[in-house]
Amino acid sequence: MLHGTAVSEGIGLGRVMLLEESRLVYREERANGAPAERERFRQAAEAYRQRTRAHMERLRHSAGEEDAQILEAHLEMSGDPSLLEQVGELIDQGKSAEAALQEVCGGYIQVFSASGDELTRRRAEDVQDLCRAIQRELLGVEEADVRQAPKGTVLVAKELSAAVMAGIDSDNIAGIVTEGGGMTSHSSILARALGVPAVCGVEGAASRLASQAFVIVDGTRGDVIFTPKPEEIEAYQRRQDAFLEKRRRVRYFLHKKTLAKSGEEFKLLCNISMPSGASRALEAGGEGVGLFRTEYLFMNRPHPPCEEEQYRAYAQTLRDLKGRPLTIRTLDVGGDKEAACLELAREENPFLGLRGIRWCLKHRDVFLVQLRALLRAGVLGDLRVMLPMVSTLEELREARALLDQARAQLKAEGLPCVGGLPVGIMIETPAAVLSAAALAREADFFSIGTNDLVGYVMACDRGSPQVSGLYSPMQPAVLHALREVVRLGRERGIPVGLCGEAAADLRLTPLLISFGLTGFSVSAASVLAVRAAVARWTKAEADQVARAALALGTEAEVRAYLGQAAGEA
Repeated sequence: MLHGTAVSEGIGLGRVMLLEESRLVYREERANGAPAERERFRQAAEAYRQRTRAHMERLRHSAGEEDAQILEAHLEMSGDPSLLEQVGELIDQGKSAEAALQEVCGGYIQVFSASGDELTRRRAEDVQDLCRAIQRELLGVEEADVRQAPKGTVLVAKELSAAVMAGIDSDNIAGIVTEGGGMTSHSSILARALGVPAVCGVEGAASRLASQAFVIVDGTRGDVIFTPKPEEIEAYQRRQDAFLEKRRRVRYFLHKKTLAKSGEEFKLLCNISMPSGASRALEAGGEGVGLFRTEYLFMNRPHPPCEEEQYRAYAQTLRDLKGRPLTIRTLDVGGDKEAACLELAREENPFLGLRGIRWCLKHRDVFLVQLRALLRAGVLGDLRVMLPMVSTLEELREARALLDQARAQLKAEGLPCVGGLPVGIMIETPAAVLSAAALAREADFFSIGTNDLVGYVMACDRGSPQVSGLYSPMQPAVLHALREVVRLGRERGIPVGLCGEAAADLRLTPLLISFGLTGFSVSAASVLAVRAAVARWTKAEADQVARAALALGTEAEVRAYLGQAAGEA
């Protein structure tokens, strides 16, 4: 048995298709004159862009608009003037197009790989994918094509690019195993969107799993079983049947209210990254949008979006939600989120630097444009504003004052705008937890962002394998922080939701019910599973589980107990 990181749940049984990385052999020096070599590179880059657009179209149909946008960054990079000019200069100096591209991309990869945060390090994957794809175009080497893979195929590779993932037919691909990657790698995101069981970080998988060997992929536990015994195959087939039956059963909860067994009602909303996600949220059974990540409007472009462009994006989202609530998080950059158009300053430790609301309050010209667009869109529906990374009451007050300033500007210009917008904050820092009582007096709602809160409470980088064991929402310190924030918010009479990944962890559902959470915001793919999990518990049963879990001393004890309580197979 091999073991890795479970990144897309489910059980897959099938035969291995090894996707071996093509060996790209090329000359270091150009064989032609510089103009001819530049033209050869231009044609290869254009061919790559055309192929990538075709991949995006396939992903739109198989995974959805938002997931297809993963390849948008590749398109943008392939046409980046700076990258193209650097390659051209090296060609002029005598390099072949392949060698010039490798040298330029290698520089970017080195910078991104050395970053202190996980998502920036993941950008190195984008650059590597881009480099190899254009080199293949230059050399006439075909990329791996999995579109004709037979039913019951398990893909095994060192890495899988987003372009290869675009060719996956989820009816035929039973599972995915990779040596690299993580929860946030593109192959993992797309595997979850496609509903294909996947395990990544499996050391030596490509060399230890033979082509056509029969294997079992456990995307729930992170196991890969090769040469399984007949009794193991039978046991995993039963687990696969149970998993698929459970997935079918939750369809009952489509477009139902989110109710605990004892009758308590919760809001179940969706997280989206662009306007197109709103319609998908409703189709999945979401009751609105609890987190619209607006930083994606600022990425992969030379200039920040103007007020009119932002207004149209927010207005379209509200129209698509047809009267349901929309919570828009204001620009959240810094830390692991970069936007070239904003020219963010390099920091020694970006997670403790100028990020979220801190950056916006230092760059009020950019922030005011967004606030004006939000106020204008607010006349069209149920819109709420959420401020990221708030640590102090002063930050909340300053942001409210700027919102008032933006409203006064719009009124003076005769532009329609909403009289007032509910303003809430994300609880992501220990300071916000400890100041929750004061913040709750002036915030209209709380939304707990566990992705960052866990890292800050435990003082660990979720992207570092050296301390990955510390990064867990089931750490006792994190659970006590969650309970305290919900308690203080409810005491002040404001809603308290949760929009981090922990909201979709079904083991935590009884604790969140017991604490008094008012709403969950999850990915569209998680809506029905969370609604079904909430329906399993009465408040009294949830209270009993919470008391027992909070009495435990270690993360391992909590995880084992909650897994058992949730009926984990």
